[in-house]
Amino acid sequence: MRRGRPIATLTVSPPERERLEAWSRRRKTEQALALRARIVLLCASGKTNTEVAGRLYVTKQTVGKWRRRFLADRLDGLLDEPRPGAPRRITDHDVERVVTTTLESTPRNATHWSTRSMAEHTGLSRSTIHRVWRAFGLQPHRTETFKLSSDPLLVDKVRDIVGLYLNPPDRALVLCVDEKSQIQALDRTQPMLPLSPGLPERRTHDYKRHGTTSLFAALDAKTGEVIGECHRRHRSVEFRKFLDTIDRTVPDDLDVHLILDNYSTHKTPAIHRWLLRHPRFHLHFTPTYGSWLNLVERWFGELTEKTIRRGTHRSTRELENAIDNYLAATNEHPKPFIWTKSADQILESIKRFCLRTSGIGH
Repeated sequence: MRRGRPIATLTVSPPERERLEAWSRRRKTEQALALRARIVLLCASGKTNTEVAGRLYVTKQTVGKWRRRFLADRLDGLLDEPRPGAPRRITDHDVERVVTTTLESTPRNATHWSTRSMAEHTGLSRSTIHRVWRAFGLQPHRTETFKLSSDPLLVDKVRDIVGLYLNPPDRALVLCVDEKSQIQALDRTQPMLPLSPGLPERRTHDYKRHGTTSLFAALDAKTGEVIGECHRRHRSVEFRKFLDTIDRTVPDDLDVHLILDNYSTHKTPAIHRWLLRHPRFHLHFTPTYGSWLNLVERWFGELTEKTIRRGTHRSTRELENAIDNYLAATNEHPKPFIWTKSADQILESIKRFCLRTSGIGH
């Protein structure tokens, strides 16, 4: 005859069983939770505390504890309750002092704070300063540059170009055109050491120059295809030749809208005469210091990153072949850059930035 207090019947619902089985299958993380889930599953199968303890190599008291916790609070009863932990040593006043000092002052002997100088100034540890800066996204050692456009027609030009991206005209092609000039064919003075396990690719800091070339490129804003060709010089003569290339490439029944910067080679009398002979071409100029509006600049960045910066070219011809190969690869699987911001959003962002830099927006 069985003696002692009767054991309450333990049953689990299908959703609870699914969660318990998932917990019990853990192999590396939360092993304590996995053990509790196995205890409950065995108890739900009708086994006694003694049988479960023998199966899982734990004490009967442990089995009884988690049986009672599950009956009382179900799945939540198997989770660890939050522990109080050690009391805080860094007060809110200390955190505020670090943040305001970082934002509103500089050290006497430097242009910006470091963790060491801030720790000396506040009497806190360097690790504390690092944690506070990381929590508030402060990086005093970093700096970035900006340049606001001073173009009096900034608003009109932004609306014009963004309108071409978001709502292109019918029976027309929108091309983002620019030149990447003076691309140097560079060769390292010694052979590069290739990538190996545990070591990055290594090369000498000095190099030999083997001439330069200029790339004229026109990015189709809709498809991502690029029309490009290299020239040894960068004049209006070469730009006119590139316009001839575009004219031959684009079907005759389409108008051509070119997005350009304000470089002088785009505005010479020879170019004006060429445009008069080709009335289907329409030029749209970006604002002064507004090259970020020209999507081909984004493509130039990828070209530099993937082909030019780490490339080794022993002649200008090698460099131009590498550029041609990248052009061919781009046009095999073109991917357009999707413009998302409206002109109003851009102008509002510029307005906020102007107010902030002038001090009016504080």
